[in-house]
Amino acid sequence: MSENVKVVATNRKAGFEYFLHEKFEAGLSLQGSEIKSIRAGQISIQESYVDIENGQQAWLLEAHIEPYEQANRFNNEPRRKRRLIINKKQIRELWNNVRIKGMTIVPIRVYLKNGRAKIEIALAKGKKAYDKRAVIAKRDEARSAERETRVR
Repeated sequence: MSENVKVVATNRKAGFEYFLHEKFEAGLSLQGSEIKSIRAGQISIQESYVDIENGQQAWLLEAHIEPYEQANRFNNEPRRKRRLIINKKQIRELWNNVRIKGMTIVPIRVYLKNGRAKIEIALAKGKKAYDKRAVIAKRDEARSAERETRVR
């Protein structure tokens, strides 16, 4: 059985700003015309993050879903908080990592899987400035080595 997956939005900055540890898949609880906006690619998760209330429910905050133009008065607020549909055991695991280890939960990508909006979230630890510089130096070194082998 093949899965139909269409990536709608990615958070490319998350890999640069954080060390990504464990990844989870969660559903998005949407209202009204929001799914139509997502299908059209009108979603941004660059500044968004996940918050867990009392170890019970996970919420996606600061994600911007553009109002669907044809829905006029039935549109919802673009930056409202949206509930994540995720297993309770996974919520407890995420909550414990955030509470005890000081990690954060960041969204990595939003995609459509079999017609439903899904979000991939990851446990993350923030990078320091010297970690980011090391990544940039390693990338530049690999690029220059590749350039030298291509020239010859």
